[in-house]
Amino acid sequence: MTLTESYEDIIVSLDKNVGSIEINRPPYNFFDHSLIRQIADALERFDDVKSCRAIVLFAKGKAFCAGAQFSEDAEGQANYSLGSPAPLYDEAVRIFQTKKPIVAAIHGAAVGGGLGLALTADFRIGCSESRFVANFTKLGFHPGFGLTVTLPALIGKNNAELMFYTSRRIKGEKALEIGLLNELVPQSSVFQTSMNLASEIAECSPLGLLSTRATVRGDLADRIRRATKLELKEQTWLRETEDFAEGVKAVAERRAARFSGK
Repeated sequence: MTLTESYEDIIVSLDKNVGSIEINRPPYNFFDHSLIRQIADALERFDDVKSCRAIVLFAKGKAFCAGAQFSEDAEGQANYSLGSPAPLYDEAVRIFQTKKPIVAAIHGAAVGGGLGLALTADFRIGCSESRFVANFTKLGFHPGFGLTVTLPALIGKNNAELMFYTSRRIKGEKALEIGLLNELVPQSSVFQTSMNLASEIAECSPLGLLSTRATVRGDLADRIRRATKLELKEQTWLRETEDFAEGVKAVAERRAARFSGK
């Protein structure tokens, strides 16, 4: 089986036993339902390619994925360009259901849902320029993309709470310290180090890899499905609040939000 599909926003290739998926929406690689669907499609395709044993997920441009595009409409009202996140979360579950190990090369910012995408991977290679931000509460919003499951599992409940409650930016060195990154290298080496790790994984027995990963991950995809349903419920009512409108406006205007609790 060969990889013959062309995608609008990603570039997919296979070199020996390592597949790669490059997000191609520079400079910031903002996501929408279509982008996440394409990534899920490519990962499922790699599942059917026997020669592929590990996958590297990386991106063109300045950021790994700067999250969703928030803006204002012509009347100055908050605009969340994704519409309902529900279809996107269905695609996120598909990503978590795929079978082969993923290494994410995080050369820049992974923000909001972009952080969620980074945490779909088994491993993350980053640099001093890497930035990790769960900025939902600063927008008057609720975490999504399964982050209420993946982030506490990766860095511990209290560290995850700190990121959620403050919306603070975590730089590369701190990310390595708390477990968001597996390795910290110069920015120019992030992609090659990620490929080297994927190649090391690909040297192992493919059947052993699939079996071990399935056991270790367990019911993760089911937990993500349940979590995104709850996340969506909370996001739905919060999107109708004055605080969400103010949060989006403040981000667009690059200023501190003036929340009212309404």
